[in-house]
Amino acid sequence: MKVSVIIPAHNEEKLLPRCLAAVSAASARYSGEVETVVVCNRCSDRTESIATNFGCLCLADDSRCLAQIRNRGVAGATGDIIITIDADSWMTSGVIESVAQKLCSGRYIGGGAYIRPERMSLGIFCSLLMVAPFVLVRGVSAGLFWCYKRDFEEIGGFDESLVSVEDLDFAVRLKRYGKRFGRAFGTLRRDYIWTSCRKFDQFGDWYLARNPQLVRAISSGRSRAAADQFYYDARDKSV
Repeated sequence: MKVSVIIPAHNEEKLLPRCLAAVSAASARYSGEVETVVVCNRCSDRTESIATNFGCLCLADDSRCLAQIRNRGVAGATGDIIITIDADSWMTSGVIESVAQKLCSGRYIGGGAYIRPERMSLGIFCSLLMVAPFVLVRGVSAGLFWCYKRDFEEIGGFDESLVSVEDLDFAVRLKRYGKRFGRAFGTLRRDYIWTSCRKFDQFGDWYLARNPQLVRAISSGRSRAAADQFYYDARDKSV
């Protein structure tokens, strides 16, 4: 069964090599075919050339909407199974193999993964405690998503009307869809992902804890100002 790994990337020359090296290591453990699709979003650095050197399929999308960028990658993918991961995260070597095993078992509609931050502090821990209820109350996980492409298309992919939390919304809809067929939403735990703490490096470890109104605005998925402040404009200023 062919697997497509989808990676949105906006000026990611610093972190993309680590992400792609991890995908390559995970691909080596999987007996089937794996393609990596990098969606270059308004890149002005070496992101595309790095992806090309790793043998990735490079697509372009210049929107300021992660849902649209992710959907563009899936639309161009040719795998039966899709896995999405951000360019500042990296998977353990068993992720692709575990995803294929879980989906082929017929017990899972898809799912997410356990996330480990690359570093921890009291400020980061408190920030994670603020965000965790939005995920835990829905019984889903995030960070990296996996499912059959046909099921992704059946639920309409990521909601492009959302400017943030499109990943949480996708997880909830995927879980709901799976219940119709008696298939569960799963979370990878033995195999998981690490993620960078660059947002905390940029804004400060206590930034979210000290700005609960921003957390609420981002969690609504509808606040362009909040999304720009913490994601789109912030990324433009940090490169």
